[in-house]
Amino acid sequence: MQEKNWGTNAINTWCPGCGNFAILNSIKSVLKSLVADNILAENIVLVSGIGCGAKIVDYINANSVYSIHGRVLPVAEGIKLANPQMKVIGLAGDGDTYGEGMEHLVFAAKRNIDITMIVHNNRVYGLTTGQYTPTSPLGYKGRSTPQGSKETPINPLEIMLASGASFISRGTSTTMELLKKLMREAIMHKGFALVDILQVCVTFFNMYEYYNKNVYELAGHDPADYGKAMQRIREWNYSNTDAKIPLGVFYKKEIPTFEEYYLHLGKETERSQKIHKILENTI
Repeated sequence: MQEKNWGTNAINTWCPGCGNFAILNSIKSVLKSLVADNILAENIVLVSGIGCGAKIVDYINANSVYSIHGRVLPVAEGIKLANPQMKVIGLAGDGDTYGEGMEHLVFAAKRNIDITMIVHNNRVYGLTTGQYTPTSPLGYKGRSTPQGSKETPINPLEIMLASGASFISRGTSTTMELLKKLMREAIMHKGFALVDILQVCVTFFNMYEYYNKNVYELAGHDPADYGKAMQRIREWNYSNTDAKIPLGVFYKKEIPTFEEYYLHLGKETERSQKIHKILENTI
């Protein structure tokens, strides 16, 4: 069988040095590994929103849907409920997800629907030339805040833990091997999974030096411990302080998913088996 080509002929419009390239190469590698493990490519669908990061679906040869700004998760949830066998992966920026889409994010976590949300968190609206987002630090100077943002950033991982997400992780665009590991583990997790990626926008918020200096990978952390997860999540609050930035899986728990409650899959399977038996006996 010929190996699937995950690339496309679309012209890439990202700036040279953009962190999105690392995310693109990582997710293509992960998709390839999933298919190698007998997950059908036609059972994988990518959903993106609006923004620089959202253009990633133009560059991946996979089933994909463009949604409107902030509405990645409603579309992804609809796909999952219509066909629970699908691996549904959302890809969107921090403004798209933590700004316009925050309510949907909270409810997806609360429901524990089996979807993976990958956030390209460059902490700035890059496509619209540099406005601040919910995770921009206090004092960020951009097109909408030339005197510096007067708002403290949110910690999206803390919000996700409080909302009931069953898989919470963070990576960066500068640590690709860890990023691939986190993406794959999130996709294979049964339930709602978030991968927050500290992705650098070289044009409007170049944080390469800051991240390279401050990030470290979690070691000896028990992701099943809710209290410990909250402690590690709060080590860095998305302010540009000298605090070290932990990367890895903060929290992971196996609990029933929304579609299991909503669709009564066990009954459907039993019903399907009865139908097949009737057909076998009559045809």
